[in-house]
Amino acid sequence: MLSDIEIAQQAKLLPITEVASKLNIEADELELYGKYKAKLSDELSKRISSNPDGKLVLVTAINPTPAGEGKTTITTGLGQAMAKIGKKAVIALREPSLGPVFGIKGGAAGGGYSQVLPMEDINLHFTGDMHAITAANNLCCAMLDNHIQQGNALMIDPRRILIKRCLDMNDRALRNVVIGLGGKVNGVPREDHFIITVASEVMAILCLASDIEDLKHRLGKILVAYSYSGEPIFAKDLKADGAMTALLKDAIKPNLVQTLEGTPAIMHGGPFANIAHGCNSLRATKLALKLADYCITEAGFGSDLGAEKFLDIKCRYGGLKPSAVVLVATCRALKYNGGVPKAEVSNENLDALKKGIVNLGVHIDNMRKYNIPVVVAINQFGTDTDEELKFIENYCKDKGADFALANVFADGGEGGVTLAHKVVEACEKPSDFAPIYSLDISIKEKIETIAKKIYGADGVNYTTAAEKAINEISRLGADNLPVCIAKTQYSLSDDPSLLGAPKNFNITVKDVSLSNGAGFVVVYTGNIMTMPGLPKEPAAYRIDVNNDGKIVGLF
Repeated sequence: MLSDIEIAQQAKLLPITEVASKLNIEADELELYGKYKAKLSDELSKRISSNPDGKLVLVTAINPTPAGEGKTTITTGLGQAMAKIGKKAVIALREPSLGPVFGIKGGAAGGGYSQVLPMEDINLHFTGDMHAITAANNLCCAMLDNHIQQGNALMIDPRRILIKRCLDMNDRALRNVVIGLGGKVNGVPREDHFIITVASEVMAILCLASDIEDLKHRLGKILVAYSYSGEPIFAKDLKADGAMTALLKDAIKPNLVQTLEGTPAIMHGGPFANIAHGCNSLRATKLALKLADYCITEAGFGSDLGAEKFLDIKCRYGGLKPSAVVLVATCRALKYNGGVPKAEVSNENLDALKKGIVNLGVHIDNMRKYNIPVVVAINQFGTDTDEELKFIENYCKDKGADFALANVFADGGEGGVTLAHKVVEACEKPSDFAPIYSLDISIKEKIETIAKKIYGADGVNYTTAAEKAINEISRLGADNLPVCIAKTQYSLSDDPSLLGAPKNFNITVKDVSLSNGAGFVVVYTGNIMTMPGLPKEPAAYRIDVNNDGKIVGLF
């Protein structure tokens, strides 16, 4: 079989103007980045602002495993399948991050015959959004250190600087660094840290800002440090907000591309719901809802991470009400959750499936707690047996969830027609979406609600550092914000080794920080790396360019 990149390179792409016309977007409402990519202009947003909203469908998944789930592949295939059954649909996706592309994944634009194109551009520099976010973040850091160098009128305490530099690459050597060495002219020496760009608050702000004015306001509210007297210092105090906004002027505009079958796809915002909120931008989703009858979007990792944050943070701020949730799983991944090694997940094993399917059960229950109809999509592999698939189908029906097999990897939109019909039916069912916690309760109560209701934990433990941070945030009057919990994606608990549906465990909160501009409190549990490292054999080993200028090895 052809590789993903070979399939992508053999595809005949439509001019992006033709893709846009499917959504009644006029040519002068596009800002073109070559033939096949475009930014969607502010003029378009204004023109369609009075259009009725379409149906919002969220695609999420069970906890990811090495056996694979294919959430983006299903999202893309479902969008293509909607067109097959005569529905006007657009998919709204997150942009890949360079770090994992060169580190673990080698690509993140779907797979097989359900890909978003041009996949090489999307996986690499795309329209420069990530670079703009990196530059804006690091400008603020540079202005902070310059302020200290130039007399430190704000009396910033170098020991209490909160904002970190960022880079859109996996690089463990930059996690902890010392800057300002080499004498007085090179600045004030201090300890500093790098995080990956998609974990930065600037990324979150871009994803949640409604317009340029809101973007500038949020950037100005970033809590960058404390003074020697304990007073908060914000980005606006450094006079950094205007220049940061200037760098993000184009990045805030959503990007229009297409699937392999020419279905419109809006890509905007970053991944990583284990260390960020992991959703595409609010602007992209709202635009998609105005442009089509169905908006198919996704959130990062399992429902315990991306979906929870989508529903409790993004939907709350955007006033969104999802009509249905698609929950992606594979037979292979469920057997892995049942204790089968990765090398053996292709073999029929009903006993392991029965043990591992409890993970799917928790995710179904979690989504139903938000009062939204759930459709389970099984991303089908050739090694799945009829008996295994029948068992999963019966299990889902017993749980009150619809069920559909999808073979969109091999068959594109045609392989998702059954799923598309199920999703359309689900969207017509009654729903009464509401977040699972109120903003009026304390930070600890919000954390404990998520831990108990979504993870299945017995309770929450807090380190001394976490307790101190919560008290500090409450003192600043920010305890009325939603919480964004950083947690391992591999388990419902904060221990990645606990598969299936763990019981009798507590979540340990190691630290808490305030993303004041984004508008949420970040809660760190377990061993979470905000700057990932490269594996022993990075995907970069396989990526190259041939003599014809074609990229190879990118999946």
